[in-house]
Amino acid sequence: MWASKRAGAVPGSVFALMDAAKERARATGYSVIDLSIGSSDQPPPEAALEALRAATRDPATYRYPLFSDTRPLREAAAAYLQRRFGLAVDAEAEVLPLIGAQEGLAHLLLAVTDPGDTLLLPDPCYPPYLGAAAVAGLNVLTLPLLPERGFLPDLDAVPANVRPRVLLLNYPNNPTSAVADTAFFARAAAWCRSRGALLIHDHPYAELTFGDYRAPSALEAGLTGSVELHSLSKTHHLGGFRVGFAVGDRQAIAALARVKSTVDFHPYLGIQRAATAALGLPDEVGRTGARVFQQRRDALVPALRHLGWEVALPQASMYVWARVPGLEDSVAYALRAAETTGVVVSPGRAFGERGEGFVRFALVQPPELLTEAARRLAGVPVQDEAPLPTR
Repeated sequence: MWASKRAGAVPGSVFALMDAAKERARATGYSVIDLSIGSSDQPPPEAALEALRAATRDPATYRYPLFSDTRPLREAAAAYLQRRFGLAVDAEAEVLPLIGAQEGLAHLLLAVTDPGDTLLLPDPCYPPYLGAAAVAGLNVLTLPLLPERGFLPDLDAVPANVRPRVLLLNYPNNPTSAVADTAFFARAAAWCRSRGALLIHDHPYAELTFGDYRAPSALEAGLTGSVELHSLSKTHHLGGFRVGFAVGDRQAIAALARVKSTVDFHPYLGIQRAATAALGLPDEVGRTGARVFQQRRDALVPALRHLGWEVALPQASMYVWARVPGLEDSVAYALRAAETTGVVVSPGRAFGERGEGFVRFALVQPPELLTEAARRLAGVPVQDEAPLPTR
């Protein structure tokens, strides 16, 4: 009775679906290996935790934080962007703290679009993008991400009469783990300028890169007409602390600040101090976490290939995106896998129509559990009518 059309348009959560399946597996007696959610299992940097501990003992942190109180975090973010990407940004007008990048995207769409505007969205994509679009009342047009194109969208295939308000990108990509180079972002920025669109780049995996690969920033093609969202959830393992920042076009940042001023008072000052400390750490600290995920990738990918699955070797992110031969219903498969083996993965269909036939693994367990998960999955049938495996 009381749900708005806006609320009714928000898709159901795949994570809630798999969480229920996980509980059923536990009730049956299975040991659960949960690979469904990309929440880092690594500890935050000690310097960040110490900054937070100290802040909790400082009564000055207990009040509502105002914009002026965010200056240390904004300046730390600007210094990180300069050090890492060579970007010169104005911490006063071009950087804004967020209560997590997911919150930031939802409010950013409300700030820069009107109901009925068009959003160009990759397919597959991170599911909350669809929810944020629904809350903003946007018309969503999808851009297929295909394996043969390296899971990069073909912007030239968008009809000339399509004039989107926003193009949303995400590289390193969730769920595919695909990466993009500076040339791609330069083309995307030029395309957006030609169509009068704002480029939004969601960049939470900026430092979760493997080997010699380093992810670029979309803002290297220019700040005007672009906004990038950064998160401390992955590289600095601060997922539950909910802190990140938006950076880019000053008019878009100002609009976002205006919207956020009606719904929050910025992160708790202690969390801001923790994030400021984390951003000021040497880059090698973040590389330590990336090496952990790389070791896990190197354990899981061969084990899945041994099953006959099609799996690319990710250069970045904390995911493995695997095509399962003959799979036609990834949701049914993921539920069956959880309930009959205790292995919990995310079905590709949950990320969009182009995700069907795939499953996503989050590299949030040690190598030995990842290989055990692959061993258990060997007995899970692809089709519903096949007999279920026994324990």
